[in-house]
Amino acid sequence: MKLFIDTADLDEIREANDMGILDGVTTNPSLVKDEGNVDFHEHVFTICETVDGDVSAEVTATTVDGMIEEAHRLHQVHENVVVKIPLTQDGIKALRALDAEGIETNCTLCFSPTQATLAAKAGADYISPFIGRIDDLSSDGVGLIEEIVQIYDNYDFDTEVLAASIRHPTHVKRAALAGADVATMPFETLLALLDHPLTDRGLERFLADWEAYKDARKAEAGLA
Repeated sequence: MKLFIDTADLDEIREANDMGILDGVTTNPSLVKDEGNVDFHEHVFTICETVDGDVSAEVTATTVDGMIEEAHRLHQVHENVVVKIPLTQDGIKALRALDAEGIETNCTLCFSPTQATLAAKAGADYISPFIGRIDDLSSDGVGLIEEIVQIYDNYDFDTEVLAASIRHPTHVKRAALAGADVATMPFETLLALLDHPLTDRGLERFLADWEAYKDARKAEAGLA
């Protein structure tokens, strides 16, 4: 499973990239807004130059023509740009048109298997089910991932399942077990994948034992 981070923060992207496990980035207008007064296209270009992988950048238009026009501009920013298109009727039309042009797309705001099926038939390269938001409504977000994966396997769709709206490490684990191709998450959640109290305790014990060993060696040598 590929790991993306969901952010527009360049420091977070650089730090995650330095770990050597980052496969891409997803952004949206809300995340870019949090970065202050930046030029959107220049910011997307800098992200693309920072990470060696797909970078999803979202259109803000709601009409077919508007989405396609914005997609063309984003496509020209960098070869790694994947254009995020909302899962609406106009969005499906835009996905089909962009697929015919060979422009990669990520269909976002998916909340049902039927929506995901239409997106795949329209030629989306990625589908982004929002599992955290589904959980917020007392439904099963990871169950949606399982259903989409099953449908795509049944009909050999090429669309990759990108688990989005991930809130915690358990979401990542369950998405991986469900067969998601990608999980995108906040930087803090990516770091939380490393955390385990037994790792911390084990390291503390090893370091304490090492210090005791060095003290003993010094005592034997009459250096204590």
